[in-house]
Amino acid sequence: MKFLKIILLALLILGCAPIRVNYDYDRTTQFSSYKTYNYYSDMNTGLSELDTKRLLNAIDAKMTAKGFSFSDTPDFFIDIKSSEYQEAQRNTVGVGLGGGGRNAGGGISIGIPVGQANMNRQITIDFVDENKKQLFWQAVSESSFNPNATPEQREVQFNKIVEKILIAYPPKQ
Repeated sequence: MKFLKIILLALLILGCAPIRVNYDYDRTTQFSSYKTYNYYSDMNTGLSELDTKRLLNAIDAKMTAKGFSFSDTPDFFIDIKSSEYQEAQRNTVGVGLGGGGRNAGGGISIGIPVGQANMNRQITIDFVDENKKQLFWQAVSESSFNPNATPEQREVQFNKIVEKILIAYPPKQ
């Protein structure tokens, strides 16, 4: 029973891994003039086709909830890029061996990695005004992810990421 509690606690901690988001925008932009959006047709997200679809569905739902509409003649385009990387292993167990005597000593120590390194994903979302040919808003999110997650877990994760990303759009000036 104690082992089960430890596993549940570990899953809870990993499931609540933070989603970190950094924002940047052009301060001279009149965000109130943007009402419609679309995606670049040649967009290469770096995600699988199914994950791209999940991400776009999450963005569409959140943009609709914010009062924006999808259009064939949009006010701005959305570009998405992502990359995956493995976090450096930080959990190790040190094993040391030493000896000495008569004013002389020596020793050896090694670190043995414990557990697996976390996989992280960085997603960059750019809002681009094609009429002015300029980027006017950008969000970069970083979060851990499980490459073996179920489709339902992936959908929930993308919804959380999009929620956190679009909470700051449009920026309060």
